[in-house]
Amino acid sequence: MSDNAASFVGNIPEHYDRGLGPVFFADFAEEMAKRVAAFAPQRVLETSAGTGIVSRRLRDLLPSGARLTVTDLNPPMLEVARAKFRPGEAVEFQPADATDLPFPDRSFDALVCQFGIMFFPDKEKSYREAHRVLSPGGHYLFSVWDAHRFNPAQRRTHELLAELFPDDPPRFYEVPFAYHRIDPIREAVSEAGFTDFRAAVLH
Repeated sequence: MSDNAASFVGNIPEHYDRGLGPVFFADFAEEMAKRVAAFAPQRVLETSAGTGIVSRRLRDLLPSGARLTVTDLNPPMLEVARAKFRPGEAVEFQPADATDLPFPDRSFDALVCQFGIMFFPDKEKSYREAHRVLSPGGHYLFSVWDAHRFNPAQRRTHELLAELFPDDPPRFYEVPFAYHRIDPIREAVSEAGFTDFRAAVLH
């Protein structure tokens, strides 16, 4: 199976949002948005926002005057995200590469990335970019999946796909669960300039 099968084009973003969103992402999005809102930031950037599952909860929980900028590398995903907002809500949408952000230094008070870093080809560069666009004292909150053994539903899906396509098994269920060791992540984040690294395991 070609990895193109995992491309988020056509009607795939809508199916992704309706099918996977409530099952795998909504609860984590709620937790992420609450943690960000607790800092009461006024300028918030979200990278790898996908279909806006976190974005919607961020806008609901952030201070009314806060500015939310929602980005993703995939414009079709952003269009699904945009549809979740009413005209006049303080949110901007912009296609952007998290490893090469199109924003000036110190533009944001908080940066959010839920389950996106695992896909970045240059994770270290993404951390440096996050540090660059954050103001002094800003916060970077991100999440990654733990290993397959701690995610049985996703692991079984991966196994079933391998059984269906034994000659060319798809690999897109491997990547999300391959970047979870805390110590290497802590080291990479620290080398990018961040201090006070904290990690929590959510269930």
